[in-house]
Amino acid sequence: MRVRILSSALEDLAIGRKFYDNQQAGIGDYFFDSVFSDIDSLSLFGGIHRLLARRFPYAVYYKMDSDGSVIVYRVMDCRRDPAKTRRALKSSQ
Repeated sequence: MRVRILSSALEDLAIGRKFYDNQQAGIGDYFFDSVFSDIDSLSLFGGIHRLLARRFPYAVYYKMDSDGSVIVYRVMDCRRDPAKTRRALKSSQ
């Protein structure tokens, strides 16, 4: 199964990476690699449309395309206000 990551999700990852780099040098890279590894797992285990990252409080939101490809459209911090998360998800669809 192919995984495609939209620019909105890449922007979310960049924001998360910057946040963690501000906490401690190098953690941003660890965050990015860790969540990206979780996203890669969608090629094997995709199907429920939301994946919780294993090491960070982030959720990966994705859709299954008609050809079976996975399209990642948001990567969001689970600590956000739920209303903001809903609005962001709604605007992404």
